[in-house]
Amino acid sequence: MPRYKLTIEYDGTPFMGWQIQSDRQTVQGAITDAVKAFCGDYIIPFGAGRTDSGVHARGQVAHLDLSRDWPADTVRDALNAQLRPLPIAILDCTPVDPSFDARFSALQRRYRYEIVLRRAPLTLDRKRVWLVHQALDVAAMQEAATKFVGKHDFTTFRSVACQAKSPVKTVNSFEVVENRNRVTLTTTAKSFLHSQVRSMVGSLKLVGEGKWPASKISQILQAKDRSLCAALAPAHGLYLDQVDY
Repeated sequence: MPRYKLTIEYDGTPFMGWQIQSDRQTVQGAITDAVKAFCGDYIIPFGAGRTDSGVHARGQVAHLDLSRDWPADTVRDALNAQLRPLPIAILDCTPVDPSFDARFSALQRRYRYEIVLRRAPLTLDRKRVWLVHQALDVAAMQEAATKFVGKHDFTTFRSVACQAKSPVKTVNSFEVVENRNRVTLTTTAKSFLHSQVRSMVGSLKLVGEGKWPASKISQILQAKDRSLCAALAPAHGLYLDQVDY
């Protein structure tokens, strides 16, 4: 069976996350239905990341096996036609070796989190960013973000529902950049724990507000105690930006 790699963009707002559920609308479920409508195959695509409800993607990657060879452009265009009007787009479709696995072949994942600083309510960015009504100390946030880089036990920043066998992960980079009234946080790792990025961003916001010193990130990281983590950053500010192979 020929295997195809899909690069996928989606607005996570109307979906209960990536992973297929029998009674809820999900991104994986919608693509499964689109494949069935296109060629009659009931094929569930396997994704590089299981984004939560409300989380967006600009570069999610999935693979699927079809029962016959199709031109890659035909697969892309047919799936996009079947997915309308849902906010999911197949940006690219490429034939790959059967050994390729969207999840396990990935070398690095990049997540981006967007914060907008302003008093006025959101209009164009509604459900796309985290609206924060006061200024943040971005320099302090960047100093604190460096504490996450490297190999650590991330128990403090791990959801209680996380199914990973180990809380140990290696964060390759974490950058916090301000451009006018927008703060963008970008982090990379081979893989992340459930809710790890939103946990880290929520804690960095407290540093930016001056409620926590930057040094507290190291303290709670070393404590390995989930109860010490700040509240999760909202899902709608998070994007799965890119997966590298």
